[in-house]
Amino acid sequence: MAERLLPGDPDWRVRERGPDEAIEGYGDRASVLPGESFGLHVSTTEGRYRVTAYRMGWYGGTLARRVWRSGWMKGRDQGRGRLAGDTRTVRARWRRSLTVSTEGWPEGAYLLRLDTERGHQRYVPLVVRSASGAGRTVLVHATPTWQAYNRWGGYSLYYGEDGRYESRSLAVSFDRPYDSTGMEKFLIHERPVVALAERLGLPLAYTTGGDLEAGDDVLTGASAVIFLGHDEYWTPGVRRTVTEARDAGANLAFLGANTCFRRVRMEEDGKLVVCYKTAVDRDPLVRTRPSLATTDFRAAPKADPESSLIGVYYDGYPVDAPFVVHEPRHWIFAGTGVRRGDAFPHLVGVEYDRVNTDVPTPRPLQILAHSPVTCVGRPSFADAAYYTAPNGAGVFASGTMRWAETLMARTRDLPRAHGIDARTRAFVTATTTNLLKGFAEGPAAERLPAPDDNVRRVYRA
Repeated sequence: MAERLLPGDPDWRVRERGPDEAIEGYGDRASVLPGESFGLHVSTTEGRYRVTAYRMGWYGGTLARRVWRSGWMKGRDQGRGRLAGDTRTVRARWRRSLTVSTEGWPEGAYLLRLDTERGHQRYVPLVVRSASGAGRTVLVHATPTWQAYNRWGGYSLYYGEDGRYESRSLAVSFDRPYDSTGMEKFLIHERPVVALAERLGLPLAYTTGGDLEAGDDVLTGASAVIFLGHDEYWTPGVRRTVTEARDAGANLAFLGANTCFRRVRMEEDGKLVVCYKTAVDRDPLVRTRPSLATTDFRAAPKADPESSLIGVYYDGYPVDAPFVVHEPRHWIFAGTGVRRGDAFPHLVGVEYDRVNTDVPTPRPLQILAHSPVTCVGRPSFADAAYYTAPNGAGVFASGTMRWAETLMARTRDLPRAHGIDARTRAFVTATTTNLLKGFAEGPAAERLPAPDDNVRRVYRA
């Protein structure tokens, strides 16, 4: 029986976190190939714990299947980590608690749930990645972005322990747990797309941003590459790899906003994400290898705005606005019944992108939705856009950070979701279904209508 048709396990969710130190853990690898082993590092203030591995998917709506469970093991408190260096990097440096083999585990995205005998729980993420994506739709999990926002130990690439930007980390390590339940970025911005893609029965492959940087050739021969919702932190190497995949005919979909915005380096065999941002003058490579200096892709030195790949350009934060359809006859909206001007409240937010012809922008490009927004008192627009590359690859960008999570809005797992309603969820689900099915068949320009370049008409420029 196909994996997606197997019975799921509704007991996969974290029900009771308890105190932060009750149970926490991390893997010594963000991803493995099927059959490989990884080390799990666990700290708990309670007596015993066990580990259960859930593969995330559709499974008839239960969204996960249990594939493995450990026995009960003796707990150990391993401390709260150490802050070191001029980069203010937190590392847990915990001893390995157990070694886990993935023998028999199918490719996919996993959450390993840690349970104490008193019922406290946390997640540890893992991707069992695909060696090849040839002929398949590749889902890219944004592991560098997960880590950038992770505040475990009091520090992230955004804040220091005192809550100030100026005291933030300049490099963050995978050698530590994730804060909160252990996997907020995946649960909100990625899991909904995984569930829909598996429900549709598409041939899928799985990888991470870290693996693309490490040189995996999983994108070779891929039908489509999907960036799932919040994929902000890229290396120049990942960008080259994705551009080459597009130029070889792989369709690209960016189901978020602010994608490929920060230029980072991966060091320590991929376990350290380096990004100096506005302190780029302190980056050791800023003068010797400026193309690797870690700041925004659009910033000096070696400015290279993300729009040349994605088609849209990050424009601001925060916003909350309706998503307004502009080209209802485009194939991506087939069967939705939308008309020009139809609006879907709260779908644009909290970050957004727009078409900006003052920066490198592929053409011909068609603006599919053109949504008025006001960002910190400044009027602008959020744009969903579509273009085709010379060799036929189609590229879609949603222009809003909330696209992916809308797929689960008003459900048990995302009951509030910014006020997004069931009508909007149905629209985004139908549109994303059209996109995934259309892109799974190979270069979009070979079968689907070419974009009608409407940028000048929309912006009168």
